[in-house]
Amino acid sequence: MSGIYERILKHHQNGRPQLAVLIDPDKLVPDALTTFAKDAASLGADLILVGGSLLTTDRLNPVIRQLKENTTLPVVIFPGSIMQVSAEADALLFLSLISGRNADYLIGNHVIVSPILKQLKLEPISTGYMLIESGRPTSASYMSNSFPIPNNKPDIAAAHALAADYLGLKQLYLEGGSGADEPVPDSIITAVRQVTNLPVWVGGGIRTPEVARQKVNAGASVIVIGTHFEKQAGYQQVANFAHAIKA
Repeated sequence: MSGIYERILKHHQNGRPQLAVLIDPDKLVPDALTTFAKDAASLGADLILVGGSLLTTDRLNPVIRQLKENTTLPVVIFPGSIMQVSAEADALLFLSLISGRNADYLIGNHVIVSPILKQLKLEPISTGYMLIESGRPTSASYMSNSFPIPNNKPDIAAAHALAADYLGLKQLYLEGGSGADEPVPDSIITAVRQVTNLPVWVGGGIRTPEVARQKVNAGASVIVIGTHFEKQAGYQQVANFAHAIKA
């Protein structure tokens, strides 16, 4: 075990928000990946996530290996399916889609992949994954065959978060979805933090450093940025987000 969760929890308990950069193996060219990996820590990133709702290439292992060769930051798999497992990574977000009612994403797939994780000695971080309505259907909701929590129902989100805490999950991930029209509302983040002290990850639709800071002020422990960096002027913008989150 690599102790990645202990690192995340320590930052959370000390009130030090973190920035996670999400890499989609299908979308980043090798040269850009190496440049980012070498600069990521100095730019202010704390974690690197790798994965996606649907991967159409077999680049997961090579991308993780390339990252590990060029950075000291933890590389964590953010799996869209049980196919997204690699011994090259430091840890894996062991996601339970608690906002949905699809049994495969609550326990079914976990049973299938658990023996593999044990064999690979890959640290599983049990995470309550909650899809939040973001203005349009997302890849995550489509691929998981589940409905998101309405973005105007913080009480429903809070009840799911509390259940995850009682079930013994270690952290929560509030997801607007890749390229979401709107980020997770502050009201939902705050409602979740009012009922549990688990680390809260927030991703999807966060396009400016100001919005990232707003989510931290609402209670987010880890901010996840991915699509924005892919579509804009490159990963040098990581520094602006890191500064806003940690100021």
